[in-house]
Amino acid sequence: MNNPPEIVTARLRLHALTEADTEAIVKLFADPAMSSHFAVPLTEPGRVREMVGRRLSYDGPAGMGHWVIERDGEVVGLAHLRPSEELPGEVPEIGYYLSRAHGGQGLATEAARALLEHGLVGLGLSSVWALVGESNVASQNLVRRLGFLDVGGGDHYGSGPHRVFVALPSDHGRAHHIELWVSDLGRAEESWGWLLGELGWREFQRWPAGVSWKHGATYLVVERSPALSGEEHQRTAPGLNHLALHVESRDRVDELASKAVEHGWSPMFADKYPYAGGDHHYAAYLENADGFEVELVALPGTGVTRPG
Repeated sequence: MNNPPEIVTARLRLHALTEADTEAIVKLFADPAMSSHFAVPLTEPGRVREMVGRRLSYDGPAGMGHWVIERDGEVVGLAHLRPSEELPGEVPEIGYYLSRAHGGQGLATEAARALLEHGLVGLGLSSVWALVGESNVASQNLVRRLGFLDVGGGDHYGSGPHRVFVALPSDHGRAHHIELWVSDLGRAEESWGWLLGELGWREFQRWPAGVSWKHGATYLVVERSPALSGEEHQRTAPGLNHLALHVESRDRVDELASKAVEHGWSPMFADKYPYAGGDHHYAAYLENADGFEVELVALPGTGVTRPG
């Protein structure tokens, strides 16, 4: 099932490939330049229809798949972001093909950048990969401009040597730090320190009024500030309601939820555990003695959804 969302840029619209797009794609690939880097050219309409059919049968992770690239209602290209058929581990791979009639205007870069941002930001992927033929210098230059790193080479897709590129998420727009003011530093450290440590955070800084833990580029602070204006946190009042943190698996969510009661946390919505957030949302909701709520969310794909 081809299930990616529509993506709109300044000049382009990328929408999920459908059967109705088949003849427009056949027309695109009638130009030999569209498949000049393929092992087998796709100028023959039957081959193009077979290729479209394979793409329509895609059944991979939600949010990925195959897109048609349109400009002013005209189909000008084809693109994909889906698990690689060539690289190990089913890493997400990007690809794009743009009509030569629309070349030289930065449209391929615009489409590829939009797909890359969709993957790294919209889907939260840890990486996006690209395989570019050794002879396709223009496409190599394009992915380099988008920040892809050349990490090696090899023979791929039956069409000879390719360069292997990878793009990684940027820190731009990510949380720098989160600061929680607490009435009792020792009590807060007991609950937050245990939980964050279990989730891979490490102590970062310590001073008389506070302590922080760091995970990647982000750190979380708990502090008994001298500027504190009250002694009680109200999660239902305007302000912070709760923090939600990823957990590697559903089994790990269960384990943490069970152990949390020994470290200053109490379960919330226990009668609906672990689906208080919905049938497809496996999570534990906990509250500590100071009224702070945390939500521990199992990463997608780490188990089945609730039956029934």
